[in-house]
Amino acid sequence: MKRRITAAQIREWKGGAPFPMITAYDAPFASICEEAGVELLLVGDSYGMVSLGLDATTQVELDDLVRASAAVARGTQRAHIVTDLPFASFERSDEHAIASAVRLVKYGFAGSVKLEGDGAMAKRAAAIVAAGIPVMGHIGVRPQTAALSSGFRRQRDGDRLLEDAVAFERAGAYAVVLEMVDDDAARRVTKKLSIPTIGIGSGAECDGQVLVLHDVLGLYPDPPPFAKRYADLRTICIDAVRAYGEGVRSRQFPEAR
Repeated sequence: MKRRITAAQIREWKGGAPFPMITAYDAPFASICEEAGVELLLVGDSYGMVSLGLDATTQVELDDLVRASAAVARGTQRAHIVTDLPFASFERSDEHAIASAVRLVKYGFAGSVKLEGDGAMAKRAAAIVAAGIPVMGHIGVRPQTAALSSGFRRQRDGDRLLEDAVAFERAGAYAVVLEMVDDDAARRVTKKLSIPTIGIGSGAECDGQVLVLHDVLGLYPDPPPFAKRYADLRTICIDAVRAYGEGVRSRQFPEAR
C-alpha cells in the first residue's frame, strides 16, 4: 500500500522546485491528476460552481465537500488531499471549526484542511492544528467573504498581506495560498515565510501554483484571466455527444450485430 504525501513533506517543499496543486472533485479526475504527476489535490469550495451549478462558494455545505473529498480519496493512492472548510463551517468558534475539520478528515479522508481568513482568523487555524489536523491558510482575495471586503480586486497592501501570512505561519499552518495578490507583495511574502506559498493569480515567485482543473481542461468558456487553458475538452465533449445523438437518430447506433 502506497503512503500518502503528508503536510509535513509539503512543508519541506519550501524553496525547492515550483510545485503544482490542482482542484479535483471526483474519483475519475482525481485519478487522472495523480497519474499525471500532480501530488497535491485541492477539494475546493469552487466545487459548488464548477460541479453543482451554484452561484457562489457561500452556498456550499460541509456535507458537499465531505462527499467530494471522499470521492477524490477513493480515486487516488498517494496524493495529498487538502479540503476547504466552507463558509459558516469554522467562523462561529474554535470548537465548531475543529468539529468541521474532523468531519473532513474522518469522513472525507482529507489529509489537511484549508481555511480562508485574515490574520485575526489565524486563531481558528491554531485551534485546528492543536487538535492534530494540518491546516493550509488562504489570504489575499477570499471568495467566501469577498463581498464583505474589497471584492475580487487584486490585493496590493504588502504590509497587511505579510501580517496575515505570518499570523498563519505562527498558528502552525504548513502552507499558505495567495489569491490575486500583487506580484511584488507575493514575492515579499514568499521570501519572508519559512512555509510554502501557493499562488493563484499572484505571479511566478510563489513556491507553488494552483488552478481549477476545469479551467486547465477548457471545460468552461470563460475562465478567469489568470488561468491558462491547456486543452479544449469542452469542444471535444460537445462533438462526442453530438456524434452520439446523430448516431441514435440515424440508427447507426447501436450497430447491427
